[in-house]
Amino acid sequence: MPDYFTVEREFEGFLEDRKSRFYAFLMPLPDFGRRMEELRAEHRKANHLVNAFRKLHDDGRVEEIGKDDGEPSGTSGMPTLKVLQGPALVNVGVIVVRYFGGTKLGGGGLARAYSGAAADAIQKAELVAFERRAEAKVSATFSQTADLERQVGLAPVDIVDRVFDAGGVTLMLEGPEEALDALCRDWPSRH
Repeated sequence: MPDYFTVEREFEGFLEDRKSRFYAFLMPLPDFGRRMEELRAEHRKANHLVNAFRKLHDDGRVEEIGKDDGEPSGTSGMPTLKVLQGPALVNVGVIVVRYFGGTKLGGGGLARAYSGAAADAIQKAELVAFERRAEAKVSATFSQTADLERQVGLAPVDIVDRVFDAGGVTLMLEGPEEALDALCRDWPSRH
């Protein structure tokens, strides 16, 4: 079983509690900043845009933040973040837009509502195993080029660039670290 999971596109969730409406948007982390701006513009009358994200760094450290956006401290951002931790999601963000329904929910009610909306989005999401992606170069002589291209074609990697010189070809590859490591073991002439 994979250590971490992520999403490749946005998913939405919803929860209503005592006429307050909570709209959750779960997305890949690269989309997070842009979507925050878009959602603020689309939901100008919303009372709060609570958010949380988890990012896996190259050194294995997970950076995670939950922001309350004006809700009482600890009642929204952290409960939302904890929902991301449960299924070990990384490199994702969630934004929960709240429209106040006129009745105060209290700290426990807020925590349940925000985390419930985020959980609904996660439940609807297509979670995929997280794979560290990397780049590598592999080289071959002209006589080896067909063999190299065939092996690269069988691997779950993308060719980013091909550079030809007098000695042959160098392929710039991008893909899961494990697949690149295997190719580089077979073609040790990388630069």
